[in-house]
Amino acid sequence: MGRKESLTTTTTAAAAAAATRSMRLPPQHQALEVKIPSFFRCPISLDVMRSPVSLCTGVTYDRASIQRWLDSGNTTCPATMLPLPSTDLVPNLTLRSLISHWSSSSSPATSGDASVTSSPAGLVRQVASPDADPSAALRQLAAYLSDDDVDEFEKNALVGAGGAAEAVASVLRRKGEREVGVEGCEAAVRVLAAVVAMDGVEDANKRRVAAGLAADAAASAASLARVMRGASGLEARVDAARLVEFLLANAADEAREAVAESAELVAELVRLVGPADEKGSLDARAVGAGLSCLATISRSRRAARAEMVRAGAVRAAARALRATAADPAASARALRVLESAVGCAEGRAALCEDAEEAVPAVVGRMMKSGRDGAEAAVAVLWAVCHKYRDRRAADAAAASEGGLTRLLLLLQSGCSPAARQMALELLKIYKVNAKSCLAGYDSKTTHIMPF
Repeated sequence: MGRKESLTTTTTAAAAAAATRSMRLPPQHQALEVKIPSFFRCPISLDVMRSPVSLCTGVTYDRASIQRWLDSGNTTCPATMLPLPSTDLVPNLTLRSLISHWSSSSSPATSGDASVTSSPAGLVRQVASPDADPSAALRQLAAYLSDDDVDEFEKNALVGAGGAAEAVASVLRRKGEREVGVEGCEAAVRVLAAVVAMDGVEDANKRRVAAGLAADAAASAASLARVMRGASGLEARVDAARLVEFLLANAADEAREAVAESAELVAELVRLVGPADEKGSLDARAVGAGLSCLATISRSRRAARAEMVRAGAVRAAARALRATAADPAASARALRVLESAVGCAEGRAALCEDAEEAVPAVVGRMMKSGRDGAEAAVAVLWAVCHKYRDRRAADAAAASEGGLTRLLLLLQSGCSPAARQMALELLKIYKVNAKSCLAGYDSKTTHIMPF
């Protein structure tokens, strides 16, 4: 079989596969079908071109497809089979612009019974309309963005040029009579979380999500808290927390402070770190998302620390610390939350009240949470045991198995000067002599004895 026959066979098979996929679309996606102009499709893959480029023969292909053809050793144009004196690929900017414009403004398609159905762009317009309940359109958009059969180029164009990010984010900012119920907010969270998580969406378009939420960060925080409190399942609560984290990472200081000031949101993040079911088990995704947000909030606004403590952050972080032994990153986040908490009187009191449980958990994760986690652990112990000299905390630290050994290891690990000084001061709570200091600590390295 010649190359031309092979290409024809491949193209025919691709067309048949595309037709089969179209016929197999589930009912919730059938309303999203639109007619694709034939010259928007790559002659090789038959998919809408994401990066159209032209060969010297004048035929345009999607860059990825034609590059694979050339990398396979072919020296002819796949469509014309003419020899290629040059394999340079010239971007077809005009066609790319046309495809982008079409993706963002596709008109509604008409089905066989002449009923009008909505295109993705039409769904975005429904969501943006202040006079209609956006819940149904949001659910269809979420299904569309989560569908692996939809081309990533189309999703990216819809988020960017199609204005989907801004329109959906505006749903979470609505107030008063226009405020959307929990069901609608949950659907909006599903859409935005899908956008943020997709590899095919450009970073610039993802940042549109943060910008849309930050336009009224206080209202967005209130809606995200409502979803975390009344969502239909844990997945939606985790998605809401991840949007909070994305907003905190990409918004300006003013927006971050508005989020940190939301007592309702802080309380829901603390609840997310807690038990996920009646058996008291913790969900790793929920714990990670909640702790990450709380750690960022505590760094953004010192006043938020007392609110976190009142909501139960100290107990939740200590419980998570005991449950995340296999996840150093999660342990480090829990230790960062505790480090922030003991920076206020309420946090120190809460930790010392539960010293018999919390302090051993901090000691036990000191050298198993990376450098950041180790230094956070030392800061927590130093604050309650040395600076404020709480006897309950000091006794719990001295009685913790391996505490002395971990401090000595930290001193030899190249930690920061501040952490080193705190570790040296913490050693004084171990009233032992030089000989017993070395009990159980077998090493050929030089030992640092502060007294």
